[in-house]
Amino acid sequence: MKKNLIAMSVVAALTTTSFANDLNKEMYNQIQALKAQLDALEKKMAEQEAKQKTQTPAVTIVDEKRIEKIEKKLDTVSKTATAAKIQSGNDNLKWDVDFRTQVDNIQYKHVDGSKSKNNALLTNRLWLGMGYKADDNSSFHGKLSYNKAFGDTADHGQSNTNPGYANFDWVTNENATDNSIKLKEAYWLYQKEKLFGADIPWAASVGRRPSTDGLPINIRNDQQPNSPLSHTVDVEFDGFSLKFDTQSLTGLTGSWFKICGGRGLTNATPRFDMFSPAYSTDDDKNVDVDMLGFIAVPYDDGQYSVHMQYSHAWNLIGFDGQSLSNFNNAYGSYVMNPSANTAYNLQMATPSFKDVGDIDLATVLFKTEGIGNGISDYLDNTIAFASFAMSKTNPNDIPGGMLGSTDSENGYSVWLGVNAPCPIDPDNAKIGFEWNKGSKYWRSMTYGEDTYAGSKIATRGQAWEVYRTQKLTKALSFGVSYVFMDYDYTGSNSFFGADGTPVAISEAAGSAVSEAQDVRAYMRYKF
Repeated sequence: MKKNLIAMSVVAALTTTSFANDLNKEMYNQIQALKAQLDALEKKMAEQEAKQKTQTPAVTIVDEKRIEKIEKKLDTVSKTATAAKIQSGNDNLKWDVDFRTQVDNIQYKHVDGSKSKNNALLTNRLWLGMGYKADDNSSFHGKLSYNKAFGDTADHGQSNTNPGYANFDWVTNENATDNSIKLKEAYWLYQKEKLFGADIPWAASVGRRPSTDGLPINIRNDQQPNSPLSHTVDVEFDGFSLKFDTQSLTGLTGSWFKICGGRGLTNATPRFDMFSPAYSTDDDKNVDVDMLGFIAVPYDDGQYSVHMQYSHAWNLIGFDGQSLSNFNNAYGSYVMNPSANTAYNLQMATPSFKDVGDIDLATVLFKTEGIGNGISDYLDNTIAFASFAMSKTNPNDIPGGMLGSTDSENGYSVWLGVNAPCPIDPDNAKIGFEWNKGSKYWRSMTYGEDTYAGSKIATRGQAWEVYRTQKLTKALSFGVSYVFMDYDYTGSNSFFGADGTPVAISEAAGSAVSEAQDVRAYMRYKF
């Protein structure tokens, strides 16, 4: 019987992996029972035929009707099982795809009047997301990443984008490099509806964190927000989170609180090292770089929301003032007289990272999804936000301190943005405008920002961006954007030591960048 074949195939699908979910158990039991009934009826009919149809036609008709009813019920149950599997992914590792092909026109203007550019940087970026929910309380989430510049490869020493800090852990998936596939995210998530019997839903998670593309940068990027607020934290790292829904405690709609922490750089030696036992600490290197903080949403009614974040990072890296000065002197000598001896001095003078101190970062973000209430369809579908951030350095007693200062310095930043339906095609297209303003000592940890001309969020000066996204099909979209960064001070994209010294552009010399712009266009396929 064809329906018996359907029953067996559905049973096989349900038993390919464990299915602790109660709904799957119920469906499995139903299908097994229906299959048993079909087997018994088919056996009975076969016996009747073997007796040369000694049974009366009425009985045969009754049996056939029973089979027909069972087949219809089986068909309904199998469709329900298929729909549940598609929606929950409980029985299979569920995959999603985000593939983007992009071209960037990047232009830089230096303080000495010279220019640098790339008229057409071509890249392919692929994200393979995965998820598995084994039961009602626990799930796994991961993401593989491939971000390749056209024509770049690690083979035969032909890579042009890998040298330097291209594979630094904070930005390993945001830099366009070669054709390697890397791990971007991998973490387990445990959720419960009650905390020690109290009506406080909570969740815990550990692993490679979803710590880039948080609010509000995700609005421009046309994707769901990840955890940290991107005004101060947009880097990859490994760590944990512990979240509590606090609405029942505070009485404030949609309120929640999350503690987050992680490690951004390890001091452990390699497994195979000639001078140190495997994975022991290395006293000649910078100590572990760690971060701890919290994210709080005191109010979120689906339209209006407030988001706050504070974090503290320890043992941040940078170059001390003395080694940087030695390097600059050697570099200048090498340019003037590129002899072998001077080249050797240049190599010896190359600075190494030092522990330059700690930093505090704080953000408050106000967001509205819909302006007003029923004023117009256009305003109902408009998103606007205002974000304010502060950084405060705590330098160690080394030459140059942090950001070129041995004193604790405060930095400030403002970020405003609006995302609205495009008047040309309001149902399928969005337009947006964003503006950033950063002060002299502003320092964010936004090295993982999805840009190729430097982080606009980190700009010590002003940055503008205008963009348009267009939905072409259910999965395919198109986007264009223009970013312009006008620097008031140097050091916007440096690390945290003397290399981050803010020098006024009017007083800077040589190759310091005074302006940068990036025009990009992309095609994107997501499902």
